[in-house]
Amino acid sequence: MNLNKGHAPVRGLKMYYEVHGKGAPVVLLHGSFMTITNNWAEMLPRLAKSRQVIAVELQGHGRTADINRDFSHENLADDVAALLDYLKIPQADLLGYSMGGGVAMQVAIRHPQKVRKVVSVSAVFRHDGWVKEALDAFPKMDPGMLKGSPIETEYKKLSPTPEKFDTFIKRVIQMDLKPYDFGAAKLKATKAPMLFIHGDADGVRLDHIAEMFRLKGDEIFGDMRPRSESRLAILPDTTHVTLMGKSNVIVPMVNDFLDAQPQRK
Repeated sequence: MNLNKGHAPVRGLKMYYEVHGKGAPVVLLHGSFMTITNNWAEMLPRLAKSRQVIAVELQGHGRTADINRDFSHENLADDVAALLDYLKIPQADLLGYSMGGGVAMQVAIRHPQKVRKVVSVSAVFRHDGWVKEALDAFPKMDPGMLKGSPIETEYKKLSPTPEKFDTFIKRVIQMDLKPYDFGAAKLKATKAPMLFIHGDADGVRLDHIAEMFRLKGDEIFGDMRPRSESRLAILPDTTHVTLMGKSNVIVPMVNDFLDAQPQRK
């Protein structure tokens, strides 16, 4: 078993993963349609300076072939938990972007013992967390919109089935069209502290961002009493896409959050 990179046999998948660096483990979970290379090019080497970074490619993405199973946050979360078992990692931090942030929250809900902390970047826990503009755009998306894009280029370069790009895009889009709700009570009940990172124009409703943080942190006068272990960051003049180019801002916040010790009550 090669623990540096390879394909892990988990739940019917041959799931591609890479391990970089040494230290406490953090798992990187990419966004829809993306791969390790086009999602984490900037952040991965920065994080690997002080941590063991496990980057994965989820069902149908990159070097992980698709299987005859619906795309869902729950299925992808169970895959991540199974990968940790395969790698013999009892507990890890999770950092997810967009779809990957939702997957990270679901791992914390469904496999709490495996998750120490979660960083969710521009993700939602309920379908209507996206702004109306985004929800209206999802049904209009089609493979033709991504022709010639870096997403198509990476897929055709890395995928075991490069000829199935159109099918892949259509299958992932179905996940965005189907209403979902992880459950506010379930998110609130998670033990793992969470850092929510958003742009001020990232397509997630501001009141949904506030709702997520209230569930995990609430609004308090932190100088008057101990605050929650969870955190919230909103980056100015930042969109859903440009967030991934802000590693010089995001990585120090992530490291500070992951390194923080529990407060004494």
